[in-house]
Amino acid sequence: MTNVSGKTAGATATGAKARKRGRSKAPSTAPRGLCGNSVFLVGFMGAGKSTVGRALGRLLNWTFEDLDDRIATREGRSVAEIFRDSGESEFRRAEHAALQQLLAELRGGIVRIIALGGGTFAQEQNHKAILASGVRTIFLDAPLPELWQRCARQTALEVKRPLQTSETQFRELHQKRLPFYRTASLRFDTSGKQAEAVAAEIAEKLEELGLKKITIRAEQGEDE
Repeated sequence: MTNVSGKTAGATATGAKARKRGRSKAPSTAPRGLCGNSVFLVGFMGAGKSTVGRALGRLLNWTFEDLDDRIATREGRSVAEIFRDSGESEFRRAEHAALQQLLAELRGGIVRIIALGGGTFAQEQNHKAILASGVRTIFLDAPLPELWQRCARQTALEVKRPLQTSETQFRELHQKRLPFYRTASLRFDTSGKQAEAVAAEIAEKLEELGLKKITIRAEQGEDE
């Protein structure tokens, strides 16, 4: 069982290694009838977007991607390094460019679960682009004290969160972003839950909405 928490200690590593680690084993394109059935996971830092996203990918056989990994691969340096060396404005530029690239791929019909950074959905231009894409958005929510505790535990594991400075700043940033999160298509409470349990809840709801698990045929060397 996996606790619901944010990123693992290696989640901000650069290059293809980070990109590979952030994906569940799944086909990269959708079978006929499933084109465009992707979802964005949104929420504040510590909400468990990456952890739940990987678990959901395993359940549905959908490819999982962390947008931060795409940014790191495109820029050749980690998110923490971009913040440290170039500042938040440069990171937001790189983030928007990576998101636009991803949205273009989604329009091509791929099936994917994407974990967005805590601030991605709260940037006006990103927010408009994501809503206009028609891709479902899922808000992973939890009480603020629990989010802070999760992030504090991850900090002890050397997980670097550039915008996690003080508890006061953490609270203010959460309040600023919350209105954006609340515009998501669906909301799931992750408080006190294992990642697999949250993923199962999401998978059940997506099935009700007509989004199905991908069945991989056991032929020509494919996995079953």
